[in-house]
Amino acid sequence: DVVRQAGITQGGLASQRSSVAAWDRETGEPLAPVISWQDRRAADWLTQFVEYTPIIKEKTGLPLSPHYGASKLRWLLDNGPAVQQARQDGRLAFGPLASFLLFHLLRDKPFLADHANANRTQLWHIDYRDWDPWLLDLFGISGELLPTCRPIVHEYGRMALADVPVTAVNGDQNAAVYALGRPERDTAVINLGTGAFVLVSTGRRRVSHPALLTGLTSSNAFVGEYTLEGTVNGAGSALSWAGEQWGIPDIPTHLDEWLTRPEEPPIFLNSIGGLGSPFWRPGPEPAIVGEGEPWQRIVAVAESILFLVQINLDEMRAAGATVRRIHVSGGLAQADNLCQRLADLSGCPVYRPQVTEATARGAAWLATGRPSHWPELQPGKQFVPRPNAALTDRYWRFRELMGL
Repeated sequence: DVVRQAGITQGGLASQRSSVAAWDRETGEPLAPVISWQDRRAADWLTQFVEYTPIIKEKTGLPLSPHYGASKLRWLLDNGPAVQQARQDGRLAFGPLASFLLFHLLRDKPFLADHANANRTQLWHIDYRDWDPWLLDLFGISGELLPTCRPIVHEYGRMALADVPVTAVNGDQNAAVYALGRPERDTAVINLGTGAFVLVSTGRRRVSHPALLTGLTSSNAFVGEYTLEGTVNGAGSALSWAGEQWGIPDIPTHLDEWLTRPEEPPIFLNSIGGLGSPFWRPGPEPAIVGEGEPWQRIVAVAESILFLVQINLDEMRAAGATVRRIHVSGGLAQADNLCQRLADLSGCPVYRPQVTEATARGAAWLATGRPSHWPELQPGKQFVPRPNAALTDRYWRFRELMGL
């Protein structure tokens, strides 16, 4: 009744992309804890496939990395007793977290995966849009254990509790591209959360770059929309790490004020969670270069996030992308002075919508049929770039220290 009175007619689902789950096909019971996208437990096992990196990148749009699903799924097969037993009994279902959620949310308990989340398993061919036999064989994973692939915009079924159809399923960052409706080709969409993700739409054209990711932000039965993406593993997680390591409490409360102070911060070598794009390596041990008070070290960590974002923007421009504007979302984007420094460093105006749940808005836009009119309820805030020579100098010093 509440759903009907609210006028809700469609539902959309967006979830963490590289997190995986295993469950019993008959009972729906989980067989192991979800393995997060941040989990690198199978990194050593994955090194045996390094020689195949170019082929894997061509097929999937992704570099070989323990952050993606293949190594996590294989780890579950090799190390999960309940997973092994369920496989033996013919009851094992595993795959992206979104597939587990659909199984439990929908009345018919389907075993399905959308294109965006299937892509992040590193077992899915981005051109053929299905599980790739060569990749399945390489990683030793049977396709019979994986869900059936469906487009991002698709009738997935009806919710068990609300009798509302789910008409779009996507990855969280992919959905965020559509928070303000149809994305502009010259706009980078940046989500500053636990990690930082930089996405630029390339429309219906797949653009490849050796150090960046290629993915689908939307697809139907006929066409797909592609994106170039850069990944920073240590964003909010880097600030959390710093707070724990250095005994600095309540960083989010103070960060914006600390960023207003004129004293120059040191430089932080940010390899929290391993280096994402364009490095794709573990990186140096996290370290502060230079001296500073505790608050200055936190500013250094915050700036390191922006520096890694800017490195990815530079790579995107080198790949032919035109970036003239930035839209930001996520928890860290609530710090005005962090947004201002991003504008100063990138030379682009930065727009922060009033509603910061970009993923939810984007999923809703896709689920409701991509309406041409998708207004914001309240205007957001714009940050105009201004000269900041000291920040730029620190950026180039950071690049040098990181080996670029």
